[in-house]
Amino acid sequence: MVDRISNEENAPLLKPIKPIKFHQKGQVKPAAMKLTDTQQQRIRELDIFGEYQQDLKKDFSSSAARDEFYRQTEQELARKNRRQLEEFNQEKLIPELRRLEMDMRNTLTSLGFSEVTTPLRLARGRLEKMGIDENHPLWNQIYWLEGKENCLRPMHAPNLYSLLGRLTGTVEKPISIFEVGPCFRRESSGRRHLAEFTMLNLVELGPEGDAEARLEDITHHIVEELELDCDLRSENSRVYGQTLDVEINGMEVASGATGPHELDSAWNISDSWAGIGFGLERIIMADRGLGNIKRTGRSLIYQDGARLNV
Repeated sequence: MVDRISNEENAPLLKPIKPIKFHQKGQVKPAAMKLTDTQQQRIRELDIFGEYQQDLKKDFSSSAARDEFYRQTEQELARKNRRQLEEFNQEKLIPELRRLEMDMRNTLTSLGFSEVTTPLRLARGRLEKMGIDENHPLWNQIYWLEGKENCLRPMHAPNLYSLLGRLTGTVEKPISIFEVGPCFRRESSGRRHLAEFTMLNLVELGPEGDAEARLEDITHHIVEELELDCDLRSENSRVYGQTLDVEINGMEVASGATGPHELDSAWNISDSWAGIGFGLERIIMADRGLGNIKRTGRSLIYQDGARLNV
């Protein structure tokens, strides 16, 4: 007969077995915490230079860590906006948009250009003379008035064309004019687009020598006077075909063209010409490295780049 007790005493010792954890089917680890939509929106509003855009996607281990990060970030950005508003109110006194207008105006008048002023309201027929009809991509961006018989001007070109046609034969060439002021388009929403924006368009009719060389000469003179670090590139335009574009940090801020052009005859123009249009808010945004173009334009929310409700 086997002695059971004796056998148990001589048996080797077994290591304790670790408990096995079972997960229910479909169970997943808790998702990382992210900034709330409200927190993200507030940071976007205060982030002057777009420094914190990457942090909007940041993961946090807990809501407490997330909220502490938001609190510190919001306070720092608010301080930067306050400092910029104080600087504007006590030192600069003139917003950057207006200052840029003044600098460009002085540069062009020193080159012999005359400033003109034309209506904001534009007749439909003037757009059609520019080749812009219901089949044109720009048509859906027009702010129409009074049953689409008139609109808010989307560009200066139709009015400048009209003036040149009337001045031809009356004023000695070259005729050098420019206009600076607001234009309006139903642009797609985004950080680079405004519904109301400031354009400066210049044109010289009957330039001495080659029109393309004259366009490059004028453009170089302007960007040098404004001390802009930019690149000049050849591109294609919806209206003018081949254009000379000015880019700052990869953003287009101006586009120029030369004639004669097929549109000229509708305006009683047959001479060669050189012209270029600058988007002033875009110049400021690109040159200063701002995160959103809305900081640069006419606004009741921002002034000179700073958010008001800080």
